[in-house]
Amino acid sequence: MYKIMCDPYIFSDYVMKRGTMYKLLKTEGRAKRGEFQTVHGTIQTPVFMNVATVAAIKGAVSTEDLEGIKNQVVLCNTYHLHLRPGDDNVYRMGGLHKFMSCNKPILTDSGGFQVFSLAKTRRIKEEGVYFHSHIDGHKLFMGPEESMRIQSHLGSTIAMAFDECPSARADHEYVQMSVDRTTRWLERCKKEMDRLNSLPDTVNPHQMLFGINQGAIFDDIRIEHAKRIREMDLDGYAVGGLAVGETHEEMYHVLEQVVPYLPQDKPTYLMGVGTPANILEGVERGIDFFDCVYPSRNGRHGHVYTKKGKLNLLNARFELDSHPIEEGCQCPACKRYSRGYIRHLLKAGEMLGMRLCVLHNLYFYNNMMEEIRDALDNGNFAAYKKKTLDGFREYEEISTAPGSDIAKNWRKG
Repeated sequence: MYKIMCDPYIFSDYVMKRGTMYKLLKTEGRAKRGEFQTVHGTIQTPVFMNVATVAAIKGAVSTEDLEGIKNQVVLCNTYHLHLRPGDDNVYRMGGLHKFMSCNKPILTDSGGFQVFSLAKTRRIKEEGVYFHSHIDGHKLFMGPEESMRIQSHLGSTIAMAFDECPSARADHEYVQMSVDRTTRWLERCKKEMDRLNSLPDTVNPHQMLFGINQGAIFDDIRIEHAKRIREMDLDGYAVGGLAVGETHEEMYHVLEQVVPYLPQDKPTYLMGVGTPANILEGVERGIDFFDCVYPSRNGRHGHVYTKKGKLNLLNARFELDSHPIEEGCQCPACKRYSRGYIRHLLKAGEMLGMRLCVLHNLYFYNNMMEEIRDALDNGNFAAYKKKTLDGFREYEEISTAPGSDIAKNWRKG
């Protein structure tokens, strides 16, 4: 099965005809239940993509682990993989799927967000962005063609277009200029992706391309940009530039304004979002794809998700707690270990504690997505959403974990 699903040359020509990859199965209001067929397998949507920045999920999570926590899609970072180990090396190893030993669909971001957020000094030109590596400071350049070439070398299932993500608080004039340039960059991305997919030595000749809607919090720019990019007949469409400083209310407002203007027969992806509550609100507004580092990042700090809210296992009250993180949970941590034991591991700096928390959180997210799909199948998503959000309030909310990362403080010996 693995060999069949990962060989792009035997992927059905029928499926690859534009407009036939995404099948809308059910709707409830704007919420969509669908399936998206790719060269590496069919994705049931709505879906949460597990973030493997450098081809691994932080927290000592292996590709084999992902099989047991209901993972469907992995997201890898183009910018980081370009720097280390180098996209040329991944290409020589046969692409990300062989490099990671992964038989699931993989989405790669374009590298644009990291270029704009990590590079302290950068110059944005029509051709692309000049910047310095955050690792050693050497000069780099990335534009639409370079991003597509790197992602083609990586051989991901889905590639993201190269774009600029303007600040949520940028003024209207700058955002309009930025979005116009992003549109021109998208046209170049599409042209280059078509060229790369036609090459005889490409890793994945059926690599898909998603465009990205930008516009900060300006309704007029967002809507006009959505209208422009939907005419390009891409494989999917993302809403970017959110969760970067705006309020949750502003984010939900943008989705309500923009999503109706994106094709309903293509998947819609909300980039970098978010909390379980964000996901439920996003699904209600028509989003199919989500990704976020929260489950792994919080897990590395001993913060875990449950149906009653979030828990900080480092809290002293869990020292003698013999219960699993969540009763009835089928993740590797809950099936065998107690809160008290996991807390001991975390306090002792043992990597196993961090790993168990991350596995639990990833399972929680993926299982929640399965429940969302079931609710949409049964026509009761609205009731499921209300019940789930009400349940989250039982435990006191904690913020996204700042400060010390247990993984960084892990001691050998």
